[in-house]
Amino acid sequence: MEYISVTGGRPLQGELWVSGAKNSVLPILAASVLCREECVIHGCPQLTDVDAALEILTQLGGKTRCVGDTVYVDASSIRDNHISKTAMATMRSSILFLGPLLARTGSCSLYRPGGCQLGERPIDLHLKGLHTLGAEIKWEEDHLTCCGKLKGGTVVLPYPSVGATENLILAALGGDSPTIICNAAREPEIGDLIGFLRTCGAEIDGKDTGTLRIMPGKLHGGTYTVMADRAEAATWLSAVAATGGSVSLRGIRPEWLSPVLSVYRIAGCRIRETQNGVALDAPERLKGAGVIRTAPYPGFPTDAQAPVMASFLQSRGITVFEETVFSQRYRHVPALKSMGADITTASSVAVVTGVAKTYGADMESTDLRGGAAMVVAALAGHGQSRIFGLRHIRRGYGDMTGKLRQLGAEIWEQQDEPAVLSQGGKHHEQGSTGATLRKTPAEGTG
Repeated sequence: MEYISVTGGRPLQGELWVSGAKNSVLPILAASVLCREECVIHGCPQLTDVDAALEILTQLGGKTRCVGDTVYVDASSIRDNHISKTAMATMRSSILFLGPLLARTGSCSLYRPGGCQLGERPIDLHLKGLHTLGAEIKWEEDHLTCCGKLKGGTVVLPYPSVGATENLILAALGGDSPTIICNAAREPEIGDLIGFLRTCGAEIDGKDTGTLRIMPGKLHGGTYTVMADRAEAATWLSAVAATGGSVSLRGIRPEWLSPVLSVYRIAGCRIRETQNGVALDAPERLKGAGVIRTAPYPGFPTDAQAPVMASFLQSRGITVFEETVFSQRYRHVPALKSMGADITTASSVAVVTGVAKTYGADMESTDLRGGAAMVVAALAGHGQSRIFGLRHIRRGYGDMTGKLRQLGAEIWEQQDEPAVLSQGGKHHEQGSTGATLRKTPAEGTG
């Protein structure tokens, strides 16, 4: 069984370049379905989710190749419009192929998407919006078929869903008249998708305003560089803040991280911002940061909640988290408590009371950002930790251990005999919600 081994308790220091954004490149790869010529995408992170998206493109009849962090996609020969159940189960972002396939071929056949289990994440906003644009939608158990000639129109989203906004933008390009999306998501990754589409000939107005106007039209190829990953940057800042270290992140615009930087300023960190980077110097122990409430952009990002929480385990004071986006985004909490953290949860609220020390433990990642939180906590904990469930972490972090070693962390990917959930204790009863792990006596640990 593969795991990450961490010996914690040392401050992290150094400089890192932030990788390309997972949540940008996935919709951009889906958007390449609409392009009749080759697309060249620079800054593409090496993630298992990216591999899954490229496999879907190949299954549809497209041609892809990777050279370093550059991906070449030629979708000119795409004819198929069916995405297999296996491909859909691999990642939730597979749903983003629905809009462009509908626009390109007039129909699409797929299944319910997979990905991290973070609570109810229905795709009804996607489907209602597509229905408004003329799509006919049919469910047969977990199989979905969409077809029909798309028209223009006005779609008002009741919630600024990122995925629904992306799908509607891509579908609208295949309509027969302009489309207006009201209450559209304003995340920087939406702006990055629009930037790519404009490079390929799309006419889209209203970027960053919440009201988008999309003109239908065919797209040519283009060359584009993906923005830096806000969630990755927040994770590195959390790891450094947790250990009382210092870091300079390059390639990231500070305004994309404003809510996270504000939290760490309150906690006693010194922050320096430049046009293309940010530096953080942390005190030996953070101060409590008050109330942190997740919200759509420009609010505090839900993807940063878990790693940031992990950085406050040994703080002086209390930090309160309120998760408003996903109902099951505290699945990492039992694992953090196994390290000696003082965390109380009730419904959407988690109260973190800082303790003097936390200690190494064996943990199992059950989702992407929860796994990152366990790594952050392990880096600050005293002693050795092991984090299992690497498949979740690899979905969103390319060479996490190598990058953290650049900052001086004692962290490695290793392989060992299978571990089992400990029998009896409170974490065992939590099932797979970030429970601690141990080896049985039969496996030689006595």
